[in-house]
Amino acid sequence: MARIKGLYKRGSVYWFRYAGLDGRVVRVSSGTSVYDDAKKLLIDRRKSIQEGKQPEIIKIANYTLKDLAEEYLKWAEKQRCYRTKKGYVLQWVEAFGYLQLRRFNQLLLEQFQTERLNKGNKPATVNRLLATLRHMFTKAVDWNMVEDEALKRIRKVKLLQENNRRLRFLSKEEIQALLEKCNEYLRPIVIMALNTGCRKSEILNLKWDQVDLKHGFILLDRTKNGERREIPINGTVRESLETLFQGTKERPRRLDIPWVFYEFKAEVDPETGENKKVGKPYGDVKKSFQNALIKARIKDFKFHDLRHCFASHLVMAGVDLTTVKELLGHKTLTMTLRYAHLAPSHKVKAVDVLDNVLNDKIIEKNSTAQKLHSSEG
Repeated sequence: MARIKGLYKRGSVYWFRYAGLDGRVVRVSSGTSVYDDAKKLLIDRRKSIQEGKQPEIIKIANYTLKDLAEEYLKWAEKQRCYRTKKGYVLQWVEAFGYLQLRRFNQLLLEQFQTERLNKGNKPATVNRLLATLRHMFTKAVDWNMVEDEALKRIRKVKLLQENNRRLRFLSKEEIQALLEKCNEYLRPIVIMALNTGCRKSEILNLKWDQVDLKHGFILLDRTKNGERREIPINGTVRESLETLFQGTKERPRRLDIPWVFYEFKAEVDPETGENKKVGKPYGDVKKSFQNALIKARIKDFKFHDLRHCFASHLVMAGVDLTTVKELLGHKTLTMTLRYAHLAPSHKVKAVDVLDNVLNDKIIEKNSTAQKLHSSEG
């Protein structure tokens, strides 16, 4: 294959040279180690020159991961999962903050994966970290902070195989024990999780304008899968929400606070410079939830497992998987099928239905034969 003139390599990256509109020779990096991609770029540049256009030459500085993280977190502030994403970004900054973006490669990141697994991180956690870094580099390319070649190297790193089959749910007795050990503000949050299957972020960020006590449902607009979801309110949730809506003597409802579940945080008043208490949604309830689990003597359980409790007890009560899927907000039935083994009675009923159908046919045939025999007699 004939090589195009003006294309050459520096290290692993192709560079090209061409004459600009003023006749001066321009030398610039293609940003790629793929010959065909570099060739196309050079041809496009020469075509622009022929059309009388001087191609813009973008010189990218040696940005570090810390530089990228600062810009990325500004951009991510408007996202629903900002708090979680920020945690992942800060972990990358702690590990490689001052490393130039161009220096990231497949070996470096695969070693990082191994180190994290050795420290006890689960594959799912390591995968979320890598997914965050991939997106950071995608934006870095968009913002001209690094060449596309760096992003291609990162995309070569494979995600780890995850074990998504974990299914931990509580018995009725354990649920009662947990609720008894929850403190005053945690109990309605746990009741909500157990009876609606909502995710923690959906509950902690819930506002009163999403709650329709008259018609008995909660409306979630910004769900994890991006779809709108209506959650029916049962009697237990209604009683809990009505108590919060009406308020109590110890904690009257604040009409100036839109959130259903909130705490007071100290903030400085920009006008007076004095500290004041402002109602804000809970950042997390991990500490209080862990304390309740310890008191209830429940082990190997996380807040997200309350969602498994909701789904598991529905299935064991005979609710079909399609309905459970809709209540959980799963896009496909695949995720919901993890609960299928909890409904063995459905399989028995299905076989019984077939048995009845076949027996009815047999009985019908026997009945017809008897009639014929009697008529012949």
